[in-house]
Amino acid sequence: MKQIKVLGSGCARCADTAKLIEATAERLGVAVQVVKETNPQALVTYRVMSTPAVVIDETLVHSGSMPKTEHIEGWLQS
Repeated sequence: MKQIKVLGSGCARCADTAKLIEATAERLGVAVQVVKETNPQALVTYRVMSTPAVVIDETLVHSGSMPKTEHIEGWLQS
């Protein structure tokens, strides 16, 4: 199971990013645990300058915008 964190302030784009990841994972049949992380310290820990940001299995894979579905598919299938 992939551990996914969506980092941000709790804004609509962050919530939409989490929903998109969950929907994509369900469609692909990939088990994920998605956590929305709003603690500012998390941004410092992962050196995120803009949100939303996506961390998969403790590796920052995206930041600054909502990721495209094809990018999420690639992350989930690797």
